[in-house]
Amino acid sequence: MTTLDELLRNNREWAEQVRRDDPGFFKRLSQQQAPKYLWIGCSDSRVPANQILGLAPGEVFVHRNIANVMVHTDLNCLSVIQFAVDVLKVEHILLVGHYGCGGVHAALTGKRVGLADNWIRHVGDVALKHAPLLEGIDLESLRHARLCELNAIEQAANVCLTTIVQDAWARGQALSVHGWVYSLLDGRVRELGMDVNAAEELVPAYELAISRLRPRADATENTNT
Repeated sequence: MTTLDELLRNNREWAEQVRRDDPGFFKRLSQQQAPKYLWIGCSDSRVPANQILGLAPGEVFVHRNIANVMVHTDLNCLSVIQFAVDVLKVEHILLVGHYGCGGVHAALTGKRVGLADNWIRHVGDVALKHAPLLEGIDLESLRHARLCELNAIEQAANVCLTTIVQDAWARGQALSVHGWVYSLLDGRVRELGMDVNAAEELVPAYELAISRLRPRADATENTNT
């Protein structure tokens, strides 16, 4: 196990290396942040937004929670979205799930984990909504993968329905919402067809994304459960 002293030493070595490679990096970073992207993802320690996207600090605004859930009663997430859209003027909101998500698996199997059960219930609602699709898949690992995808699509739809995003589109602000899923096995992001650039695009994009999952319900997919 890494000690706190080792973490601090790692930090010093990292900062020194960055200064050697780019002497002006920290000065630029301290003066402003102007990210084009808001990443809403899972708290899972294996899913680091900046590294996955190949972006430096300051280039992506990040919000994370268990199972990448976005619900309209979560003032924390809503505040992040509002700040990103209205103040930072991000151009893309990325709702990113990941295969092998423990929270999604708990919702799928009914496993109790504690207080977080109440939060994971939102993912359980997604499973209930799409029960016919999931019940047609025999292998649990594939059902898990499908629910990870469905959850990303549903949460992206929730982002689109916030008053923040709806108001941005109404005033003509350039803003897109995307539903993605990340694979722990190969480090690649999969697009789900859930790409929305305006309020009137939400329903057709949602229907397209869901329809793309149905033919694949019995297909082999890389998962990490």
